[in-house]
Amino acid sequence: MKIVQRHPWDISPTEAIAIQQQLRGEVEREDRLGPVRHVAGVDVGFEEGGGITRAAVAVLAFPTLELVEHAIFRIPTRFPYVPGLLSFREVPAVIGALERLTVIPDLLLCDGQGIAHPRRFGIASHLGLLSGIPSIGVAKTRLIGEQVEPPDRRGAFVPLRYHGETIGAILRSRPGVKPLYISIGHRISLATALDFVMACVTRYRLPETTRWAHRLASGPAVE
Repeated sequence: MKIVQRHPWDISPTEAIAIQQQLRGEVEREDRLGPVRHVAGVDVGFEEGGGITRAAVAVLAFPTLELVEHAIFRIPTRFPYVPGLLSFREVPAVIGALERLTVIPDLLLCDGQGIAHPRRFGIASHLGLLSGIPSIGVAKTRLIGEQVEPPDRRGAFVPLRYHGETIGAILRSRPGVKPLYISIGHRISLATALDFVMACVTRYRLPETTRWAHRLASGPAVE
């Protein structure tokens, strides 16, 4: 697949915030996805003391969750670490990995936030908008919003709220583990996002999409 670049990447943090403000209005928060036969996990790691960004995309058959393809892409890290602007540090490498795929996923599960973000435009929304692929933010930690513990049972969740607005859900993927923070990325509703995340969870806290992508992005060097 070929992804159209909507904006430059060699920019300042101030310019990056302006881009988020400009593009966030294009994020679609309702279901606009067709049949889902392949789901993909997206994660990013760093090599050489942070000097190299290493992105991984793992494509799994759905609903069997068997790995069918993966891609890894490395580029020099050019954007500084700034909370709330991580997509400008990571997405260029993710785009490179996505463009290497021969099996195009129907849904992206991103390790990070979607609209559960100060400007409602985290990495899952950014990547979904650029690629045109429906996307979900599956974060291990909370960026914004009120922390409320969901019941301690598989699939239980409570709304993630920020200043009275529901920006996601706090999901207990399995009993006895820390919750996940699920949010709309692009072209999907929160209810549908929760269903797909749980359909990708087996016996671990993280969905299989995330587990595969993390292993590829941060584990021993592979191609």
